[in-house]
Amino acid sequence: MPTPARSHPLEPRLAIVDVARGLAIAQMIAYHFCYDLNHFSWIHVAMTRDGGWIAWRTAIVSQFLFLVGVSLALRAGATATLARPRTQFWRRWGQIAACAALVSFTSWWLFGPRLIWFGVLHFVALAQLLLTPLVRFGTANVLLGAVALAAGILLHFPLFAPDALSWIGFSPGKPHTEDFVPLFPWLGVVLLGIGLAHLWQRSDSSLAQWLRGLRASGWGVLSLLGRWPLTVYILHQPLLFGALALVDAWYRSRA
Repeated sequence: MPTPARSHPLEPRLAIVDVARGLAIAQMIAYHFCYDLNHFSWIHVAMTRDGGWIAWRTAIVSQFLFLVGVSLALRAGATATLARPRTQFWRRWGQIAACAALVSFTSWWLFGPRLIWFGVLHFVALAQLLLTPLVRFGTANVLLGAVALAAGILLHFPLFAPDALSWIGFSPGKPHTEDFVPLFPWLGVVLLGIGLAHLWQRSDSSLAQWLRGLRASGWGVLSLLGRWPLTVYILHQPLLFGALALVDAWYRSRA
């Protein structure tokens, strides 16, 4: 199925995408700050069991992964202007994969057997490999995304319970890990982002034109965060956790 004709080609970087990504990052920082406070027993909440905390975490991950799909579609539209598109892709992918490995190592050091072995970055690295060939299907990715979402939500089999298979997403329960983003249903969110980005590219509505023409000025920190998502993702938690650990140690020494 050929990629649909685009009446309004988009630039590879749009202010609205940076702002939306920055909003997701700001929520992630706030969520992890609460997580760290809970870790040091400064607050007492059941973040992995309480429905409100689970819903917030799901909303944050959904925003991130939807925008991964949008970015894949935008980059595909800009590929023709790049001298070495494959080199650009593999450089970005290598950075994500390296950061995923760093997250696994750091979480193993902190949490031992509950290390993060298939979290957000692990998912994104694999999803880019799996879904980049599907970008050319354009708006059909909306249907593919709906199918992937339904499959991940509705299909669960004991066969997929072991860790060796649970990352696919059909396990009846979550494995023992601090963060887990399986392929299903989350591939569906990325596919929806790809498909809706193609619809956005084709749209002549006033809202679509306003979103395309939005400028970064006036959005301040959100726009800045959205331009450096991987850097912020890797650095914010060590800085938060380290600062709180120092404060906690100081407080205990004075108790």
